Amino acid sequence: MATRYFPGFQRDTTRDRPFYDPHLPSYSSAVREKLHLQSSGSQWLVPMTGSTRRIRLESLSPGPRFRLARVGRRRGFICRCVAFLTVVFAIAVIILMLLGTEESHWTPPFRDSTLVFGRENLQRIWKWEIESGHYPSNGKIPEQIGFTSAILNPALPPAKAHTLISPFTPPPGPVTTITRGVGPRRTYLENQKQSVGAAYPPRPIPGSIADLDIILEQCNFSEGKYVRDCLEFLRVSAGLDNGRRLRRGSVDEWKYAFMEEDRLEEESFPRATQAAPIVPAGPYPTGRQNSNAGLMKKRNVQWERPLELPPPEQPSVGSNRSTACDPENLRLFHMFWAGPFNEKPYVALSSFLFTQNLGLHLEPGQELDVCRPQIWLWINPGPAAAVPNPTALTDMYDALKTNPWAAPFLHPRFKNVIKFRLWNTTEQLDSNLELRDEWRKMDTLFNSGGVTVSVPAEQPAGSSNATLSKTGDMVHRLGSKSEATYDRLSVILSDMARFIVTHRYGGIYLDADTIFLRDWEELWGWKGAFAYRWSYHEDYNTAVLHLNKGSALGSFLFRTALKNGFDFHPVAVSKYLKEAHLENLLLRVPDALFDPAWLNTEGYQMERPPYPFFAGFADFFDTPEVQSAAPQATGFEGFFRGAFSYHFHNFWWKPFDLARNWPDLGPKFAGGERAARAAANPHADPDDWSNKITDDKRDLDWATVLKRTFEAYIRGERPNMYGEWLRW
Repeated sequence: MATRYFPGFQRDTTRDRPFYDPHLPSYSSAVREKLHLQSSGSQWLVPMTGSTRRIRLESLSPGPRFRLARVGRRRGFICRCVAFLTVVFAIAVIILMLLGTEESHWTPPFRDSTLVFGRENLQRIWKWEIESGHYPSNGKIPEQIGFTSAILNPALPPAKAHTLISPFTPPPGPVTTITRGVGPRRTYLENQKQSVGAAYPPRPIPGSIADLDIILEQCNFSEGKYVRDCLEFLRVSAGLDNGRRLRRGSVDEWKYAFMEEDRLEEESFPRATQAAPIVPAGPYPTGRQNSNAGLMKKRNVQWERPLELPPPEQPSVGSNRSTACDPENLRLFHMFWAGPFNEKPYVALSSFLFTQNLGLHLEPGQELDVCRPQIWLWINPGPAAAVPNPTALTDMYDALKTNPWAAPFLHPRFKNVIKFRLWNTTEQLDSNLELRDEWRKMDTLFNSGGVTVSVPAEQPAGSSNATLSKTGDMVHRLGSKSEATYDRLSVILSDMARFIVTHRYGGIYLDADTIFLRDWEELWGWKGAFAYRWSYHEDYNTAVLHLNKGSALGSFLFRTALKNGFDFHPVAVSKYLKEAHLENLLLRVPDALFDPAWLNTEGYQMERPPYPFFAGFADFFDTPEVQSAAPQATGFEGFFRGAFSYHFHNFWWKPFDLARNWPDLGPKFAGGERAARAAANPHADPDDWSNKITDDKRDLDWATVLKRTFEAYIRGERPNMYGEWLRW
């Protein structure tokens, strides 16, 4: 070591070393050792021996040792300076956070917050949602909200009385994180028994409600739950394995659906009172109390004014809950579509007819004794940035009537369950109380995850009937024709549209690349808002989104998005709710319910995947050859049995049925079939058309099997998934 770092110093000391090498520094005398230890590394002065007086002569060649020492001293000085500045910076941040008011809190740029609502507003949002019956969950209220007394919750049953209080139970703190249930009691339904001779599963009992807390316990990815096990739990509890159950043990504990009992007349509960906000125990250094202590406000933005909320809704419970639809809260499914109607929304609507309780098995004129859901398909007829022309509505219906994929759904048999709506961005934004006065001041309406797209004023997208003059121009793009021409603006617009329509009309939004797999009766009973989990991330995916009509939660989201660049991307929405401590008001449902293949496509749970196994979403359209026997052998009943829906994640350019890429609905819609068939085979002579099995693909993909299953139901060749035949 000494030779390495002090080669010059050791050069003249070899004669003083012993005959063996101890691998340790050695010196000819104690004087030399002392001089070495005291030296600062500078070799400009070299000690000379042979005299009683120590003489230092200037060295003419300091060598590399001098540079090394100087660098070491300089580096140490720099490190001390950096450490000092870091301490000063940290102290300044703490002082600013302590001394500043809630309006002047400084936020480091690398941790910019999205929060624009103070604690009083956040408390009002929580209180309004709970008292309106929109919080049927046992999830805790975050301590940061600061309630000092429990809010009465009409969506939860009263807690069971405790006969013994453990001496180890800690005393209650100053903050309340639970609600007090004052709603009707719950009776959990027994699993559907095996019905002798029944080939089809039973529909959910009208008025039954899914307990999403229980489903979360059984399906939560964060707790190590597998999608495969979750789907079995869901199908056994719903009786979807009717006639096929192989479990020999008792599955009585596998139940999640309940009915609400009638409330006794003597049971009456006072309405909750406003809980006082939590403030710091002592004053801030400025002498002021800070009611927003602990909340990190967005920079350069003032706290929002108190929200103007209507009186809380009065939830209907027990015997007051009617099976008929509430005209103010219809059961509405919403979808959004841009561009010409094709086979993607065609399959989505067909799956809706095949699975939901629409009364299509009854004779025309007979009334259904349950609330019949509707699906509203919102159509944006032009590019996302276009302004609809005055005749847009008429043009839309004319296009639908002549479109072979859309025309069947205009049949009078479906008029009460399928409705087409014209999307008008200006009209929708002006109808929103939280946005109408300020949305025109935004630099752009197209912001997705912080990535903005500006539409130049000098190059408007044109009217809704404008043609694509520039196929490569994102502004003029209408629909995704291929992976290279992805219509990103329409996707961004749909991110906003889903919140607009559910807040204005209520209901559940689904992306148009969603396929219904079972009846959603039990989900309609859950009055809380929900979306589902973004794969393994702790974020939302709003491909399925339930918001209550005119809710406080919706008002919060619009005002927050307005102050954060008009960003409605699911990840941005996740951040809004997390920083405001409102995540529990939008329940994050496990993705197994609506997107059961997602985890596998990202490499998770590969050792125990659900059935079918998709390594990528493209496997739905192009089933790998090694698995291609399964779709025909198992059919619709073998496709993620238990899930409520399947989300195939775009792939707008992939046909469902390559061999028969037209609506195959039989003689009743033969005209549209001929037109679509001619478009699919423009070079074939209609007189030469044939339906030879040799023209079909040998191994049918999953997408093809599902499309043909829904079409067989509409043709009258088979019943729906619950054994009900369509009556015209």
